[in-house]
Amino acid sequence: MPPDNRSAPEPFAFSLRVYYEDTDTAGVVYYANYLRYLERGRTEWLRALGIEQARLARETGLVFAVRSLAIEYLKPARLDDPLAVLTQLDAVGRAQVTLKQWIERGGETLVEASVRIACLDVKKMKPAALPAEIGKRMSLNPH
Repeated sequence: MPPDNRSAPEPFAFSLRVYYEDTDTAGVVYYANYLRYLERGRTEWLRALGIEQARLARETGLVFAVRSLAIEYLKPARLDDPLAVLTQLDAVGRAQVTLKQWIERGGETLVEASVRIACLDVKKMKPAALPAEIGKRMSLNPH
C-alpha cells in the first residue's frame, strides 16, 4: 500500500518493463535493480518539474545525492512485468528533500521506499541550500 499522506501532492508515475537483464536465475527482479528503478523514477519526476540534473550541475554547481534510503521488498516482480514507479514529495528542507516512492504492478504494491536526497555543492561535496526556484517547483508538484 502506498504511503498515507493526504496533504502531499499527487504522486508522479513513471512506467517501465522488466527485462531479462533485470532478473536473476529464477526470473525474479534482482533486489538491487529496484534501486535503479527508483532512481529513474526520481530523475523523471525532476524532469517533469523542469529540473534537468546535468543542466543544474553545469549552471549552478549543484547536484543531488541519495543521503539515506529505507526500502521494503513486499512482492517480487518478474520478467516482462509492466511496472509503475511512483514518486511523491514528503518534505522539502533547506538542503534536502524526502520522497516516498513505491513500485506497483497493476495497482499491487511490490516495493516501498523512503528516500532522502541532499543538495550538494559539487566542488566542495558539502550540503548546499536548495535554490528557491527548485524548492518552489517541488512544493507545487502538479503530478
